[in-house]
Amino acid sequence: MTTLPAMPLLNSAIHPDVAQDKGRCFTRYATRAIVLRGEQILLLYTARYDDYTLPGGGVDEGEAIEASLERELKEETGASGVRNIVPLGIYEELRPWYKGDFDSVQMRSYCFYCDIDEQLGDTQLEDYELNNGMRPVWLSLDEAMAHNRRTLAESPKAGLSVQRELFLLELVRERLSTAA
Repeated sequence: MTTLPAMPLLNSAIHPDVAQDKGRCFTRYATRAIVLRGEQILLLYTARYDDYTLPGGGVDEGEAIEASLERELKEETGASGVRNIVPLGIYEELRPWYKGDFDSVQMRSYCFYCDIDEQLGDTQLEDYELNNGMRPVWLSLDEAMAHNRRTLAESPKAGLSVQRELFLLELVRERLSTAA
């Protein structure tokens, strides 16, 4: 079993298809990395969904949460030298699950600020990520938020993940503004 740190709950989102009855549900744990350089943030652009997301993904069974964060950053962005890991909080989602013996999944994303080495290396994206046109980009927070707002408003493909990313980007922007 993975040991999970105690972190504040930032937000909970429920997909409308599971609002009344979540049925047989399992919990999936993930990490999300917030890597800032001035006004720029390291994100993943996915052409299929036309959105920007924080690097991160599922925590493997028995994997330390910080190790998952480092692994996901390396795989998705080519980042190395992950350091100064600081917890932000947990974003929780309840979504339908369309395979196996479950009706829904509770996704708990553990979000962390961190620093990385200046240069990004080669990515190790999975086939589906490559097929979806995923690539790492540095972008201003404001550009990413504006883009994801448009995607939410205009795209029939936009779902809970874009809502999650917009919430987290807005929270990071708010915290940066109050810290200044």
